[in-house]
Amino acid sequence: MSTELAAKIQDAIKLAMRAHDSVRLTTLRLLHAAIKQKEIDQRITLDDAQIITIIDKQAKQRRESILAFDSAGRTESAAQEKAELDILLEFLPQGASEQEIEAAVQEAINQAQALGLQGGALMGKVMGILKPTLAGRADLAAVSAQVKAKLSLAQG
Repeated sequence: MSTELAAKIQDAIKLAMRAHDSVRLTTLRLLHAAIKQKEIDQRITLDDAQIITIIDKQAKQRRESILAFDSAGRTESAAQEKAELDILLEFLPQGASEQEIEAAVQEAINQAQALGLQGGALMGKVMGILKPTLAGRADLAAVSAQVKAKLSLAQG
């Protein structure tokens, strides 16, 4: 873990320890452990883009937990998850605007169609183009739905 983002996470862990901020410290330690686990499993040093993917995955898990806790009436647990989500979001790049997402989707569709792809292959190629540029900056599930909608309109 020697990238700029990894160093930022390490510094945040140290600051949380000094401040005795247990929620922040626990969240950051879990994030650090997930990054280390991935590095050990794959025997590589992760770059910032790969670390962002891990942070994004953990943020998605927190969002799902918040929904589950809210629907079950467990407001304290939901509040805990929201606090952890806020901490994780600090380490993600600034979110992409609707216009940026729309432009990226259209550009990716144009690139994939230029290759003569259709159907599932077209969808896969479009998402393959979008994932590196929008990971951590947009909800990829929502982007996927947007791509499907555009492709179905184009075919219809």
